[in-house]
Amino acid sequence: MDPITFSIIRHRLFRVIDEAVITLKHVSGSAITNEGHDLMVSLYRADGSLLMGGVGFLHHLTSAAEACKAVIRRFEGDIGEGDVFLTNCPYTAALHTSDIYLVAPIHHEGRLVAWSACFVHVYDIGAMVPGGFSPDSRDIFTEGFSSPGIKLVEGGEMRRDVMDTLLNMVRAPEMVALDLSSMIAANNVARERMGALIEKYGADAVDEACGALVDQSETLLRKRLRELPDGRWEARQYFDIEGETCRVLLAMTKEGDELTFDFTGSSPQSHYGINCTYWASWGGFFAPLFPLLCYDITWNDGVLRPIRMIAPEGSVVNCTRPAPVSLATVGTIQSVNNAACTCIAKMLSASEKYAEEATAVWHGSHFAIFMFGLNQRRQEAIGILTETFGGAGGARTWADGIDVGGEIPNPIGRMANVETTEATFPVRYLFRRARPDTGGPGRWRGGNALEFALVQHDSPEGGINYVVSGKGTEFSMSEGLGGGYAGAPCAYRWVHNNRASEAGRNVNPFPTSLDEMTGEAETISWGVFPLKGEDALYVRSDGGGGFGDPLEREPARVQADVEAGMVSAEVAAAVYGVVMANGTVDEGATAARRETLRAARLAAPVAAAAE
Repeated sequence: MDPITFSIIRHRLFRVIDEAVITLKHVSGSAITNEGHDLMVSLYRADGSLLMGGVGFLHHLTSAAEACKAVIRRFEGDIGEGDVFLTNCPYTAALHTSDIYLVAPIHHEGRLVAWSACFVHVYDIGAMVPGGFSPDSRDIFTEGFSSPGIKLVEGGEMRRDVMDTLLNMVRAPEMVALDLSSMIAANNVARERMGALIEKYGADAVDEACGALVDQSETLLRKRLRELPDGRWEARQYFDIEGETCRVLLAMTKEGDELTFDFTGSSPQSHYGINCTYWASWGGFFAPLFPLLCYDITWNDGVLRPIRMIAPEGSVVNCTRPAPVSLATVGTIQSVNNAACTCIAKMLSASEKYAEEATAVWHGSHFAIFMFGLNQRRQEAIGILTETFGGAGGARTWADGIDVGGEIPNPIGRMANVETTEATFPVRYLFRRARPDTGGPGRWRGGNALEFALVQHDSPEGGINYVVSGKGTEFSMSEGLGGGYAGAPCAYRWVHNNRASEAGRNVNPFPTSLDEMTGEAETISWGVFPLKGEDALYVRSDGGGGFGDPLEREPARVQADVEAGMVSAEVAAAVYGVVMANGTVDEGATAARRETLRAARLAAPVAAAAE
């Protein structure tokens, strides 16, 4: 194929995905989808292999490929034009039951030529807890409706019996119907645009271009891997759930033009829903691999070919049915993301050519707050606060991380405006901002974390409920790189009886910090809680990991951080060894302070051994 035609078809494929994503967002009525971009639309070849991955949550690119293959196996001989299939079984392909995949075959002249697939986190799935995040579930049977594959649309016509059955099993069926309709619309657009592309260039030419595109991605990734040093890099993640400490261990080996991700040694599967299945782990490490190693390579099956995974069966990274998995996306999958990010970054930083592509961990805990109850209009309100997409960016080898900068696995994620949340739920924000001193110290500082606080407001039932699926409160999950420190851990506080509005009390009616709240602050991290009366919920995410020794950070940068309110003068002196006098750096005192800190480091192992 001539390169110009190949390039045109390649760019048209990108446009197919872009238009389908726009359609999905326009039809959806869920803030997590159209504001937070918790979505994915991609194209797949006739055999279900990934042809072109779209932006969104990148874990799903490979899982949706497995969904297509599962449908091909399950419905062989019964896949017709205009059909749409649904699967959300985590032991088939999905990450957890709330993530519904709709996959649709694309035909040309009666022949199956491709697939389109998309996902959203649906409004509700009928689990024990509204919304699907179910911390009390001890098996998948209480985590909502789950299907390994069912035909939702046949020949372009909705199967009303199937749709009615699904909607009969969920809360707020009209919102779930809208979620499903948005995905059907996205697949319809993808099918129409692919049909137009094939009509113009011919099925054989498009198929040839698709095959060449996959081969090109494999060639380019293998070339990049050969340019990187061979070696073995390790990372470990710990996270705490109700007194239970789980670990995810990863050893990444690079040899020639191949990579192996080995999770041997990870904890046995948990009785809490933080487990993930094989395909969830497979997608979990590709989520950072795609943007870190393949930022200029088309994300498709060619990228998968040089990669191998070892995930022991019965572990948190490859649990066996019926282990609960409803919190996998913010549980073990996130740890797989983080560990892979760290190992890939260590490999990149060992290369002079690619060192600038390395980064410390972003948004390590992926905290998530789910809310449910009646809103101010007496309607059922269920959903996740989009602050979960507002993580702190990790430091790079050449620059600071980004304060409240998002996350690597979803390049287009974002937070909704506070007004959107206040219009959806009966709540009022007390504050939402970056929290100083939370970014991992280093020669390059990690981004500072997000903090916010909520109270109920105008609720017909006097409040609303929320789900905390926290981890990273006991152990920081945002690792540093190259001697950089980890970001600050998460924090969740249930502030009881915050009587800020009581008449006659000399208190701030709108507290702007946790310290200004008058009630008792109880530490929480896991479970379902009420936000009632005058109680408040305070949340702080984790900071981004730092890069390099903080004692090597330029004093002028530390001074700028102090002036901007991103680092306190106390931390500047205690961690960075920078002493301020009258608002400027005292160079002599700073040099002496740094020598003292270095000496204390060298003496620490000797003192520990003597004890």
